[in-house]
Amino acid sequence: MRTILIEPTENPKVMKFVADYNLIPGSLELDRSSDISEIPLAQELFNYPFVERIFVTANFVAVAKQDTVEWEHVTESLKNIIEDELLANPRIYLQKKKEMYQIYAEMTPNPNAMKFVSSKMLIDGFVEVKSREAAEGVPLAQAIFKEFDFAKEIFISDNFVAVTRDDSVEWHQVMMAVRGFIAEYLQSGGEISNLEPQTHENPVEKIINREYTDDEQKISDILNEYVAPAVENDGGKISLMEYDQENKTAKMLLQGACSGCPSSTATLKNGIENILKQFVPDLVERVEAVNG
Repeated sequence: MRTILIEPTENPKVMKFVADYNLIPGSLELDRSSDISEIPLAQELFNYPFVERIFVTANFVAVAKQDTVEWEHVTESLKNIIEDELLANPRIYLQKKKEMYQIYAEMTPNPNAMKFVSSKMLIDGFVEVKSREAAEGVPLAQAIFKEFDFAKEIFISDNFVAVTRDDSVEWHQVMMAVRGFIAEYLQSGGEISNLEPQTHENPVEKIINREYTDDEQKISDILNEYVAPAVENDGGKISLMEYDQENKTAKMLLQGACSGCPSSTATLKNGIENILKQFVPDLVERVEAVNG
């Protein structure tokens, strides 16, 4: 609770309510015709019909009243209002509520990668940082690398951050610290990325800079519909990078938590390869992984 001292002035119609800190830079003078939509303190004080004007400057609020009431009957009530309002809005103006981020940790098929999921969108698309040296332009990744020596790679996509660790720690030792750090960073308004995110629709275009052939597009459509949602749920991304028509081989680009995952090869063979064989048996007989 802010402690307010009551001080009379030479003008019997004006009373000062003095705080122990500077309230605003400059000064304010308000009457009932002023715009007080962003000044809750003034809104509350003007609820009293005898309050004519309000002055705010330095470390005090001065209230000018009508002659219809005596100060001895109203000063304590006004003091309590000012104390309550300064507690809620110390700088007089309405405090904008900070955007709340709820972060929870989620395991991925890659034991070295942990997915930290936000209750709010972070970026539209994805950004992958494969090393500390490559973190320039991605403030969130830079902050994580600076805070945690064991962080190797950062993958930011939509509403989650996937962090890949080295072998110096186990996730059960550091998971809460990383989750708390990311939550605090976002809550304090830290920047996420200054780079243009890659799009989910065709990230491979940024890598090989070419259009899909008709056959490649058929394969990619199946991946996007039947495979990509599950892979992204595990903190990664999969895209068709190359298609060998002669050998009926599709090469998949693995990114995020899927990159370097020990189970990724088995996933490709047992899952994705079977799906492609089922839907486009004339195009695909085998798949291969290329880590992003």
